Amino acid sequence: MSTETLEFKTEVNQLLDLVIHSLYSHKEVFLRELISNASDAIDKRRYESLVNTELIRSSEDGKIMITADKVNGTLTISDNGIGMTRQEIVKELGTIARSGTTEFLKSLKDRDIKDNPELIGQFGVGFYSAFMVADKVTVISKSALAKDDTAIKWQSEAKGDFTIEDTQKPAIGTDVILHMKKEEENFIDEWEIKTLVKKYSDYIAHPIVMEVEREKDSSLDKSKKVKVKEEEVLNSMKAIWLKDKTEINEGEYNEFYKHISHDFSDPLKVIHYKAEGTSEFTSLLYIPSMLPFDIYFDKFKTGTALYVKRVKIMDNCEELLPKYLRFIRGVVDSSDLPLNVSRELLQNNRQVDIINKNLTKKVLDTLGDMKQKEADKYEEFFKTFGKVLKEGVHFDFNRREAIADLLLFKSINTDKDKFIYINDYIDNFKEGQEEVYYITSTSVAEALSSPYIETFRDKGYDVLIMLDDFDDIIFNNFEYKGKKFKSVVKGDIRLDNKEEADKKKETTQKYKKLIDMIKERLIDDVKDVRLSGRLKDSPCCLVSEENALDPAMERLLMTMGKEVPKSKRILELNPDHPLIVAMERVFNDNATSERLNESIKLLYDQAVLLEGGKLKDPAAYTKTVAKLMAASLG
Repeated sequence: MSTETLEFKTEVNQLLDLVIHSLYSHKEVFLRELISNASDAIDKRRYESLVNTELIRSSEDGKIMITADKVNGTLTISDNGIGMTRQEIVKELGTIARSGTTEFLKSLKDRDIKDNPELIGQFGVGFYSAFMVADKVTVISKSALAKDDTAIKWQSEAKGDFTIEDTQKPAIGTDVILHMKKEEENFIDEWEIKTLVKKYSDYIAHPIVMEVEREKDSSLDKSKKVKVKEEEVLNSMKAIWLKDKTEINEGEYNEFYKHISHDFSDPLKVIHYKAEGTSEFTSLLYIPSMLPFDIYFDKFKTGTALYVKRVKIMDNCEELLPKYLRFIRGVVDSSDLPLNVSRELLQNNRQVDIINKNLTKKVLDTLGDMKQKEADKYEEFFKTFGKVLKEGVHFDFNRREAIADLLLFKSINTDKDKFIYINDYIDNFKEGQEEVYYITSTSVAEALSSPYIETFRDKGYDVLIMLDDFDDIIFNNFEYKGKKFKSVVKGDIRLDNKEEADKKKETTQKYKKLIDMIKERLIDDVKDVRLSGRLKDSPCCLVSEENALDPAMERLLMTMGKEVPKSKRILELNPDHPLIVAMERVFNDNATSERLNESIKLLYDQAVLLEGGKLKDPAAYTKTVAKLMAASLG
């Protein structure tokens, strides 16, 4: 097949431009990324050889070769891994087939990437880092799965397109040839390469070798020295997770994390754990310091790799940890699972269930320990991953209280820069309080100004402020140690003492006829009208029934295109507010008053606006308000 020129997809061009021109202070990581890709290719071939009977067998072990050519100014990273077919090379090197690409590129443009290189690492596009140091990159690859003996040559100068053609290659695997920029030729230096491999890739499970020149005694004349070329292994190759903790320092843990995650930043916490007994496995897990940008996308891949007896089985094993811990990165190496285990076999597998149970407990225990001993670090963790962790309250019934123990909340009685734990909230219950009150909101400021908390604030009750989209689904009717969570915007609220309750009964009787009339006028809009136990300064508010969806949740689901059953709210009135008092007076004077009718409509519209809803007829509302203003000024 002749040479074919193809254009990069738009998003690749944008990404290349950002990488080449913005990551100038992190150029050395290109070698880490390319070695990591080579290691992954060897792992894939090793695994395929176990499960694919059609795969061309190889008698040689995996090896990554680095070749520095100072004469031609090239640096080559070669592997004998799985290789790529023509279709794979176009797909892998010419497009970015990932969900959230647009959002990712926007986040790169919105932030100064020079100070946030971890964003590139998060996206897993390390191959393109080669263009930071090379003005041309050539890739020659021969696939172990190809039907013929043809290899593929891919080449680009990162100017918007790439060429692809058939070629010959004696062995299966991939060569990545960097034609170095003049100012970056220091990366061809032997000492520089050794230093970078030791720093970034020492724990790669396969030998990273380079041909070096040494002086040796001549076999013909022992008094003379001759120069010979030999292959030197540059990395230790010992799996870090199998080492004893005492043999590993913080820097080594951090570099291994960067290798497996392609992240630029250090992890927030390291969890190195070995299990013995009914199930034997070793795990090295990390809590990242940065939230993956695509963690809320359906296709987000969990970061835990599964090994069996040091053989990588799969990169993203969803069965090892629950979904609400999907931010965890790391490796798990089992001694009990078979080498040819498949995703299907992993499901409902007893050994995998044991691993999952052990790891989940270990992670939650680690978080609990952080909460107790490293409060500032835990707060940093929760600000980043709390929204994800919180999902466990809803999905993990057996551990929901243990997860709730780890949650931090804002509340109306805590300082704006402080958080409160649920245990502390319960310790501060008012006398006779039996429920945990909460309000959903888009911000603390909005919650603090909400009419729904007026009586709570007046009587000194605390209310938790829930700021995440799905909080109401998670906490509606949730029970923690026998204490039920209750939304302040739903159901009836009764904070009155006996004297106040008796007075409310009298007031209800006093306003009964007015309430019945308002109910009749608003029959198409509200389910009921009643006096409120939650209002102090505002005239009215709309509330949902006890088990109904939160209004904000309803609106969110509707914006997502979900069908939400239409439900009528309950209109609550504050009998002590001057407006309600005045309406009652007008009603007693003239129950058919036009002014009273207008006031009822305005009252309902006010309540709609207060709960964040949309008016049916904004023009009519504005017209009536303007008319009343004019009358008042007149």
